Amino acid sequence: MPSLIRLKHFARVLADAIPAILLAAMFMSFIIQVMMRYVMNSPVGWTVEVCVIAWLWILLWGQSVSAREEDEIRFDILYGSVSPNLRRWFRMIFSVFLVGVYAWSLPALWDFVTFMKIQKTSYLDIRFNWVYSIALIFSVVSILRYGWVFWTSAAGRDAPEAGADAAVRKDLTE
Repeated sequence: MPSLIRLKHFARVLADAIPAILLAAMFMSFIIQVMMRYVMNSPVGWTVEVCVIAWLWILLWGQSVSAREEDEIRFDILYGSVSPNLRRWFRMIFSVFLVGVYAWSLPALWDFVTFMKIQKTSYLDIRFNWVYSIALIFSVVSILRYGWVFWTSAAGRDAPEAGADAAVRKDLTE
């Protein structure tokens, strides 16, 4: 069992490191872009592609794989002011809605991503199906995540704290 915990911890660290690595690549590309344009007077286009692709992957990977449920944005005024039982129902209804939307859009998203293999980016020649494959990862992981949120909410366990007191406690402990 300790090896399973260690593996889970390693997977979490790796999942959190990917957006950080992409952000560093994006920052370095931006610095190269500024230097080439304003210092060398010879602008390069590939840096813009790196920044856009990295930003797309940071957003979708970060939200689907790296973010935890307690990190998500909620309407805390309403969510924190109701009873824990009603919060549980909110999570269940929201989870069913999101799983339905993502599952409904998945076939069209698959068609789009697989169709985009016919085009490549202008400078780096990366096929667009590789660029947009993160959207498929995002959708599948979101379906799994919100299925899990529904399951734990229906079972009446694993509910994150809500309200201003929880936010202050979290901010003070981080």
